[in-house]
Amino acid sequence: MKVIVSNRKARHEYTVIETIEAGIALTGTEVKSLREGRANLTDGYAVLDAGEVILRGLHISPYSHTSQTNLDPRRDRKLLLHKLEIRRLIGKVREKGLTLVPLKLYFNERGLAKVTLALAKGKKSYDKRRDIAERDAQRDLRRELKDRSRSD
Repeated sequence: MKVIVSNRKARHEYTVIETIEAGIALTGTEVKSLREGRANLTDGYAVLDAGEVILRGLHISPYSHTSQTNLDPRRDRKLLLHKLEIRRLIGKVREKGLTLVPLKLYFNERGLAKVTLALAKGKKSYDKRRDIAERDAQRDLRRELKDRSRSD
């Protein structure tokens, strides 16, 4: 699995409840551009529209060696999921007020472009501060244990 780009900001902004792997419908030049690692997921999100899952905000830079006119780098891209998965997602997003956020874009073992979507709930600012404090406390604890093991 070759990770092209990951959305590190998503885990800070959202609480991830569940992850789903989906295929992504791309053109040939977009795939070539992804193989060069020229993509950005930071502003990406997925919406459910007429029984389909659409990825918006994914920026794929135009391929450098093409002669044809390039597509819009921020165009909407269809995600490839089974009908039952889409129905389940529609139910969860409507019922609980959750959102779909892309976590990472990668090529699997067969060379197909895949995106990992997270069914997530937005964090409040106090949740973010609490997570940062917990992470700092864990880091300090590991550092203390490491220093003790060295001194023994």
